[in-house]
Amino acid sequence: MSVSAQAEPASRAFPIGEPILELDSISLRFGGVKAITDVSFDVREHEIRAIIGPNGAGKSSMLNVINGLYTPQEGNITFRGQRIDNMTPAKAASLGISRTFQNIALFKRMSVLDNIMAGRTLFSHATFLEVAFQLPRARREERQNREKAEEIIEFLEIEHIRKTTVSQLPYGLQKRVELGRALAAEPQVLLLDEPMAGMNVEEKQDMCRFVLDVNDHYGTTFVLIEHDMGVVMDISDRVVVLDYGKTIGDGTPDEVRNNQDVIDAYLGVAH
Repeated sequence: MSVSAQAEPASRAFPIGEPILELDSISLRFGGVKAITDVSFDVREHEIRAIIGPNGAGKSSMLNVINGLYTPQEGNITFRGQRIDNMTPAKAASLGISRTFQNIALFKRMSVLDNIMAGRTLFSHATFLEVAFQLPRARREERQNREKAEEIIEFLEIEHIRKTTVSQLPYGLQKRVELGRALAAEPQVLLLDEPMAGMNVEEKQDMCRFVLDVNDHYGTTFVLIEHDMGVVMDISDRVVVLDYGKTIGDGTPDEVRNNQDVIDAYLGVAH
């Protein structure tokens, strides 16, 4: 599958900057099973960074380490130059690291708008009583959160389904709503776990376009896991390749595509 090539660095609204996220010598074990072994790489601000590799290579485990679902036995995570010890999902969210999952995790009985509003939790500070009695702070936050949610809905071109219950939507639109909910948290770094999985060609093209548009419009840094090599090579700035929990390649799409270790372990002749 081919999508529109990413803009050249000179024309980007947010040029790629210095590393915003650094993973240093990360090792993760479950009992005697090694999921990740001594993996190091960085993510530069405003870039689209892909993680690829065969099934079981440790890709999702690495995302789980970044956003605090898993705690590695060895290694360090540094965000904006500050070492983060004991990362948790709440701490990751407060730092500006958001996440989507391989399996859609939306509130299926709620509308599109309500799902995206749910992503604004970090920006809601009114107490229960302030909300119950609709006091000024509660009304102000509700207005601001709704305005942001509507902005995202318009940006993702889903105005026509804003009041639709999520369970009634086709798979591709549900994935777009999930992207919208993640964007509602105004993340600096957005982790996407197989955002194109299960999509047809048209849905993949739409999702690729929105990832590129979000990166260009908001300057959001992306870290994504994806098995579609056409997608990875078209939209990524840099790619890190894992195999059996170890790094076997890291570089630009062209460098990775021509890396013999990566070809032997993953890409093969089919790609």
